[in-house]
Amino acid sequence: MEQHFYPLIFEPLYKDYIWGGRNLEKLGKELPDGIVAESWEISCHQDGMSIIANGEFKGQTLEKLVSDYGEKFLGTLSTSLFDKKFPILLKLIDANEWLSVQVHPDDEYAKRYENDFGKTEMWYVLEAEPDATIIYGLTEKMSRDEFKKIIDDGKISNVLKSIPVQKGDVIYIPAGTVHAAGKGILIAEVQQNSNATYRLYDYDRKNPDGSSRPLHIDKALDTINFDAVCNTGKYNGLAYTKDGLDIRVIIADPHFCAEIIEVKESAQLNSDKRTFTAYTFLEGEALLSWNDGNMKVKQGTSVLIPANLGNYKLTGNIKAIRAYIGDIEKDIIEPLLSAGYSKEQMLSSIGGLDV
Repeated sequence: MEQHFYPLIFEPLYKDYIWGGRNLEKLGKELPDGIVAESWEISCHQDGMSIIANGEFKGQTLEKLVSDYGEKFLGTLSTSLFDKKFPILLKLIDANEWLSVQVHPDDEYAKRYENDFGKTEMWYVLEAEPDATIIYGLTEKMSRDEFKKIIDDGKISNVLKSIPVQKGDVIYIPAGTVHAAGKGILIAEVQQNSNATYRLYDYDRKNPDGSSRPLHIDKALDTINFDAVCNTGKYNGLAYTKDGLDIRVIIADPHFCAEIIEVKESAQLNSDKRTFTAYTFLEGEALLSWNDGNMKVKQGTSVLIPANLGNYKLTGNIKAIRAYIGDIEKDIIEPLLSAGYSKEQMLSSIGGLDV
């Protein structure tokens, strides 16, 4: 008997890291007491496993559905690339205070030393205080040995590149990039399914129990891409319209594709068996309907569409990040060429793209 799939929502999964606050309440989240730094919206990671909150699978973990249904749930393309593993993780992040200056490993290093995926990620800035900044890369190109000496001399803050950000900015952070989110920023994040992070600098902060937060200098130095330390991380994306849907392509990385989509009235969509689709809704509200059901979605809601769901529809006025495992040529380049964009425009406007 063919399994009948439906759109999935998940129980809240909150993290209380010391730099968080209460700002996720602005997105409609009902938070527990105390500091809340992150909401892991859709996660199939051992450090935070999503539990289904609706329908027939309610109470089961995302990991169990992936294990039970494999390709039918994940999609043929996702399975061919990442086997029977859910490859991405979606978060909402409240940078109420500065995050540590950090870097993430690539797939090879993470597999060898962390038994994890590497961690390439993207940020969409939901809100930012006036004059908010992030750290992205270094102010000048240097070698590993030169950077290590700067760290040893306690002068790392002198070479960290500061970039202003505002609402709507997209930041692409490939593995190997030195970075940190600044104070007063709300972020929607799409990343590889990984929790591998190496801290370089943490402003000499202490944990609530008075202990120092550990740094990971040697692994961080192993991981940094010193050939790309001066790259810029902002991408504006390229927009086109299809079947009532405004689509702005922002990331086309081998690990995941991401778009900002907007529905003004209604849009007919399709899950075509190649990949699951993950949404985090950023603004507005809509009715999500499928073959034999519907649900309301709004700002702060995240929904996972199984690969074999088939046709579904969004009716309303809503904006979302849409993340999926893409065929870069078919899903990104061909539609943009048809919309009149050149490959040169794609390279300068879309993070992760190599055409």
